[in-house]
Order: sequence, then C-alpha cells, then structure tokens
Amino acid sequence: QVQLVESGGGSVQAGGSLRLSCAASGSIYNPACMAWFRQGPGQEREGVAAFFTLSQITFYTDSVKGRFTISQDTAKSTLYLQMNSLKPEDTAVYYCAAVSSFCGSAYFQPNAYNYWGQGTQVTVSS
Repeated sequence: QVQLVESGGGSVQAGGSLRLSCAASGSIYNPACMAWFRQGPGQEREGVAAFFTLSQITFYTDSVKGRFTISQDTAKSTLYLQMNSLKPEDTAVYYCAAVSSFCGSAYFQPNAYNYWGQGTQVTVSS
C-alpha cells in the first residue's frame, strides 16, 4: 500500500513563497507520473503541475507558469512544489498524486491517478 503525505502548506501574503512536499512510503513505489492538484472552495480539482519521472518532462497550468516549479528527489521518494510570487487566487487545498502506469496526455486528469495525499491548505492573503 502506497501512502502520500503532503506538508508545507500555510498562510502567506501575496508575493510570498511556499514549498510543498509530498513524501511517499509503501511497497513497490515506482510512479510513472506525479502531479500536484488543487481545489479551491466551491471549485473543481484542477491540475497545477505534472511530472513524467522517466523523461523528466514537466507540465504547468497556464496560471502558474513561471511561478511554480515541480521537482522530485528520487532518493527520498519526495515530490516538491516550489511556489513563488503567490497570489490570492492560489488559495486552495493542494494535493499530490501519483500513478504507476504512464498517464500520457491525461496528466491533469484526476482520474488518471490512483494514489493521493490527504491535502495541505495554502492560503494567500492580499
């Protein structure tokens, strides 16, 4: 059983930075795709950043390009999301997700992932 545990959320003023971490534990954890999603109040869960572990290709939703960076520390089985120049509209619960099989073009589709963390709250005040 694979478990993903996020940390690093919190409250920050607009323009500030946070780094989210997603630590994986469990047996046979070898994800092909990993991603960060977020869900704001009354909103659907949306993909923020995704990462193909084999090719190291990254994807970002338009609203975070140039501000967020997804990365992985393979040795620590940890996924990161560095968030800079935060805006109030970035306020949401952030989730990390992973899947063992290759997700292809569905990297921002929640149903493409079978492992999820519990979420961590990010609040950005103006």
